[in-house]
Amino acid sequence: MIAFDSAIKGEIGPGLVGFLVVAALGFALFLLVKSMRRHVAKIEVPSEAELRKQKDTTPTSPTSP
Repeated sequence: MIAFDSAIKGEIGPGLVGFLVVAALGFALFLLVKSMRRHVAKIEVPSEAELRKQKDTTPTSPTSP
């Protein structure tokens, strides 16, 4: 009953396995953020000046009621 006695005393902790799981989750999160930043950087967003220029150059079509 040595294991039972140590459980009563509160000597059970996460240990090495718990640390490795948390470290693996942290590393996976790091890789996920790194990949996300790379994908977001590929997105081309037009600036406000380009949008205004495009809006000014497009002819307005008359609308009929």
